[in-house]
Amino acid sequence: MTQTYWRWSATDLAHAIRTRQASAREVTQSVLDRIADVNPRINALPMVMADEALAMADAADRAVAHGDALGALHGVPVTIKINVDVAGQATTDGAAALKDNIATTNSPLVKSMRDAGAIIVGRSNAPAFSLRWFADNDLHGRTLNPFDAGVTPGGSSGGAAAAVAMGMGPIAHGNDYGGSIRYPAWACGVVGLRTTVGRVPSYKASAPNRIISNQQMAVQGPLTRSVADARLALQVMSQGAPLDPQWVPAPIDYPGNDKPVKVALFKQWSGCRADPTVVAALEQAAQWLADAGYEVEETAPPHFDEMGDLYRHLVMDDMRRAGFDAMMKMGDNALRQSLTHFMGEMAPWSRDQYLDGLVQRFNIARDWAVFSEQYPVMLMPNSWERQFPIDDDLRSQSRFEEILLAQTPLLSTALLGLPGLSVPTGMVQGLPVGVQIVTGRFREDLALRAGAVIERAAQFSALDLLAPQ
Repeated sequence: MTQTYWRWSATDLAHAIRTRQASAREVTQSVLDRIADVNPRINALPMVMADEALAMADAADRAVAHGDALGALHGVPVTIKINVDVAGQATTDGAAALKDNIATTNSPLVKSMRDAGAIIVGRSNAPAFSLRWFADNDLHGRTLNPFDAGVTPGGSSGGAAAAVAMGMGPIAHGNDYGGSIRYPAWACGVVGLRTTVGRVPSYKASAPNRIISNQQMAVQGPLTRSVADARLALQVMSQGAPLDPQWVPAPIDYPGNDKPVKVALFKQWSGCRADPTVVAALEQAAQWLADAGYEVEETAPPHFDEMGDLYRHLVMDDMRRAGFDAMMKMGDNALRQSLTHFMGEMAPWSRDQYLDGLVQRFNIARDWAVFSEQYPVMLMPNSWERQFPIDDDLRSQSRFEEILLAQTPLLSTALLGLPGLSVPTGMVQGLPVGVQIVTGRFREDLALRAGAVIERAAQFSALDLLAPQ
């Protein structure tokens, strides 16, 4: 019954292949058949690597037959975003000017996943240069939200989220500079883990010079259909590499992480009206955590009012110095318009103002660390609004300013390099709803544990809704 394997979790697939209950070829063919069936409509994967995937699956089956040592993802199909290097494939970054940008080496996380036995079946879509909360570009076209084509699937890892939700592989790679894992995961009703800066090594030989704000805020991480698969993917992706000097050999689990902790519930903010569905999802998740023994207290994190504007200045003024001109030249019209709105009417900071901003960021990070000592888990939105209509960021400068306010729960945590886990809680009016769980640096274990509690209570599966048995 190979046609059913595309529905399975990565954890179950890895076990079935390791114990010879299924072959890697059967599993891979099942996922490729699913991709052929649904990808033409959704356009989550602009590149499908069918021949290479099947060859890798055959090699995986030979390794099982020979009794070789097997990695944690042996034979499991995965997808990789178009903005990291996969040797022999184009790292297009969604830009036509980079369509022939063939990578000669693998980015560290790609190497780690391949070393663990994962089989890459395709590359997932993103906006040009991954700088919008939408997944559309002139080179690869638009990725649709599987639940409603009129709203965004999220961005920039929109293709990754849509692929996982539709059964085109149980694990998708994504990256997050300002919400690009968590927002699409929330928009498509799947799990998305933004890791701590330094947890998963980031490097690509095709573009090795990372600007300062990217070094401080951008991370790699997984999108999956379950918290257990997110944990499994994290274990694999977080293998070290000297190419990223920020990598830290931090443990995945810490002593005492099996006990409920105190939770800060952040559900209202004066800077932006919260949609009622957002508040309801947070209140429901808080109740589920309380029922499991967590102590939940409604409170706000420190300095939240300052953080969105600080993020904008640190990122955009950094891009003014390096990258902006190239992206305006090589990007598509949508990126140019969105970037223009992102710059808005911001007066460029001087060197001293930027240095003062870095001091402000450090001081905020210290106060958040103290806050995390009191509240090891924080429950907050992914966005204060519902999923944005398609290309909403292009409408006007005033609308873009509203979008920035709505995305402050994503920007604030990215600003500090913190981890965040997006977990779905159900459906309201035809669209997924969910919450974000934020913890201190390298405490993804606390987020995953709390996320598993919410997941068990919600009993929600995007795949069951999109492809009922």
